[in-house]
Amino acid sequence: MNCPRCKSSEYSKDGVVNFRQRYKCKKCVYRYTVEKKSDLKSDATKRLALELYLEGLGFRSIGRILKISYGSVYKWVKEWGEKVSLPKSTRPIEMAELDEMRTYIMSKKTTVGSGLLLIDLEKGMSILCVETGQHKPLKNFESKLKI
Repeated sequence: MNCPRCKSSEYSKDGVVNFRQRYKCKKCVYRYTVEKKSDLKSDATKRLALELYLEGLGFRSIGRILKISYGSVYKWVKEWGEKVSLPKSTRPIEMAELDEMRTYIMSKKTTVGSGLLLIDLEKGMSILCVETGQHKPLKNFESKLKI
């Protein structure tokens, strides 16, 4: 960042104006602020962040890889999502498989109270999937029943 008047690279910090750092040139004593904010990211960085998101990475992991805030990545993805219209499929859905949900539920110590999964197929037909597991009886409840 050089002085806009004399193009010197010798400067010192000279306070903050409107939340932007102000500088003072040591040669011509001209005071100036930076025209472009230093935290703006290039369009290439934003595009890379969007590509990584579409590949399945999370906001925090993208932020760690690109060394930027995960909040910025979230904001970019959200803005992009509002601008893009997704293609609509006119074919009816024959079957939907949620393998990751089953794996997640089965990885828990108990599957009691995991709930029901209802898939609406929009044409008056729905699929209900019930995941059952071994129910562990409660000790206090059993003792109350025997009394």
